[in-house]
Amino acid sequence: MITMEEYVEKLKAQLDEWNAEVAKWESKTKGAQADARAQYEEQLSAFRRQRDAALAQMRKIQDASGEAWMDLVRGADESWSKMQQAFEKARSHFQK
Repeated sequence: MITMEEYVEKLKAQLDEWNAEVAKWESKTKGAQADARAQYEEQLSAFRRQRDAALAQMRKIQDASGEAWMDLVRGADESWSKMQQAFEKARSHFQK
């Protein structure tokens, strides 16, 4: 069974990976034409909203005491799944 610390570290590592990719996308957005820039900004905005929700869920887990964090894992897994979907959708736009 995974510990809370291991679970949080896994989430942090994934978040760091996503944030590094977003930094590249932000650079690409700055050099894009106005119409493409608007689409890129929309994708980045959607990604950031999901990232913020996933980050909030991760913080709840970090703040949970004892075994209570296990009750939060289901919600966190759902948030991170939505985050992964938002990331993949944004990635598909930036790879065009």
